Amino acid sequence: MKPVQALMVKPKTVRKLVAAKRVDDSPHDKYFSRAVSKALEALEFLQNEGNSMSMNEIAQRLRLSKTSAFRLLKTLEATGYVAQDGRGQYKLAPGIHAVTPTQWLSKLVRIAVPHMQALTHETTETVSLAALFENRIEVVAVIESPHVIRMSNVVGHILPPNASSLGKAITAFQPPAGREKLLRSFKIYRFTDHTITDPRDLAHEFENIRAQRFAVDREECANDGICFSVPVFGPGDEVSAAISLSMPKFRLRGEEHEASIIAALRATALTLARDL
Repeated sequence: MKPVQALMVKPKTVRKLVAAKRVDDSPHDKYFSRAVSKALEALEFLQNEGNSMSMNEIAQRLRLSKTSAFRLLKTLEATGYVAQDGRGQYKLAPGIHAVTPTQWLSKLVRIAVPHMQALTHETTETVSLAALFENRIEVVAVIESPHVIRMSNVVGHILPPNASSLGKAITAFQPPAGREKLLRSFKIYRFTDHTITDPRDLAHEFENIRAQRFAVDREECANDGICFSVPVFGPGDEVSAAISLSMPKFRLRGEEHEASIIAALRATALTLARDL
């Protein structure tokens, strides 16, 4: 079978396509409740931070006046969603840790899918989105390549933090304890002769990923497959998601093609981070 030649990636074209498909984030909807939105946003970053925060810090993060932030926090405290510690700072109340990930994940996928569709349309390759959970990295959205011969992915697939580009892109940007937790939970498996399994080599790989801000799987998960991934940076450069492009290695046309793929992924990730 004669392979279909992949199109050259053009980030500007990708952005134009996304502009036509972008999902409105609801503030202009007459039924949109800004108060509810701010409350959910507060729950999201309180969970992501993991530490207690002062009312002033929360007001700054929510872009609210201190009076509005005070009312919001008192409402969340009265309804059992947040609690104050001994210093008068706020944290998530026990028992609601499963609430905000679902809300955040739904928003992530809803906003990301149009960008992913545009990137697949432009490159004709499979684009995937992964998110960080408590002890694993999981595929949460996939737009498949139209090619008969393609690299596929599956929503719900748990990714190896030492081998997949998505897994490495997220793991590399976690604090040391977070990296160890992910590696310990999944274990370090060898999938091909190219898989990195030596702890020192893996530490060097994560260091390189943090420096270049992208990850590559060069036949580390599957022979004859290559995958590029970039992290989606949140506040303080925290990383809870990443986006990737996967392809058979015979369709990769050299360094210039590789650089254009990474540039397009970065442009998509930046736009996604902004919209989030």
